[in-house]
Amino acid sequence: MSNFDMNRRKFIESTGILAAGLLVAPRLMFDEKTHVPIQESPVTIIKNAAATAKINVTKLRGNLSMLEGSGGNILVSYGPDGKLMVDGGIGVSKPNVSAALNGIGKNPLKYLVNTHWHFDHVDGNEWLHEAGAVIVAHENTLKNMSKTTRVDDWDYTFPPAPAGALPEKTFKKKEKLSFNGEEIKMSYYQPAHTDSDISVYFPKADVLHVADIWWNGHYPFIDHNTGGNIKGMIDAANISLQNSSKDTIIIPGHGPVGNRKQLTEYRDMLSDIYDRVRTLKMQGKSVNEVVAAKPTAKYDAVYGTFIIGPDFFTRLVYRSA
Repeated sequence: MSNFDMNRRKFIESTGILAAGLLVAPRLMFDEKTHVPIQESPVTIIKNAAATAKINVTKLRGNLSMLEGSGGNILVSYGPDGKLMVDGGIGVSKPNVSAALNGIGKNPLKYLVNTHWHFDHVDGNEWLHEAGAVIVAHENTLKNMSKTTRVDDWDYTFPPAPAGALPEKTFKKKEKLSFNGEEIKMSYYQPAHTDSDISVYFPKADVLHVADIWWNGHYPFIDHNTGGNIKGMIDAANISLQNSSKDTIIIPGHGPVGNRKQLTEYRDMLSDIYDRVRTLKMQGKSVNEVVAAKPTAKYDAVYGTFIIGPDFFTRLVYRSA
């Protein structure tokens, strides 16, 4: 069995069984040793897998729960005001997501907050809007969803989203929403993973959803097509650390529920790799030469064994180092 076959199998299993959502699979686009391009976009593979993915529900603190299994991690607030979701997963997961929501409680869905524009976080927007949710997001999420948007590393061009999937309420820097006894705080990061990333904080429960600026235990994807860059990722991690404490439950976009210590280790990893790649790039080394120097080596055993491989992450960092 080839390396690609093994990586592809691992990816499909993780998407459809373990958590469905570690969305970027550059190894699906290029084999890391042969660099042979693979024709099938990971977007198609992820959507197909999400149709049958199991939705796992984890009770957090207070009235908050996390849903895993359809795209990025979904946070749900439930109470007398109804339900509020942070991210909506992938549309084909509707039956299983609906069942999970009903299992949390019968009160109606009122709000959906999108943390950024990527399909594994907003593809469920249309049916959730039809179910009663007012969609809230940063203005750049609306911008990217309203037009044809290309992501080269996924070999995929997204058409404009249907009108019913578009955010109805947008903001530029900060927004607040009173719901179920919480004064929920939404804050824009500046370009990091994309140009539309926000955090969503529940102060009473002390739960912070940081979305795809953090992939807990994995090298992250950086979407350069819509403004993502490595320095922004580091800055966003620093902001999240400043806005959390040792007791804060931190929800990553992908991977298990985490804490401040884990996010600190992730930030330090990003910073170190950025410095190493930037130094080599400033010496005039090409991207292939930098990849060959293995600037991620000391972290690969922890962060590089899953979807984003060390070579590809190095290439992502190189672009904006």
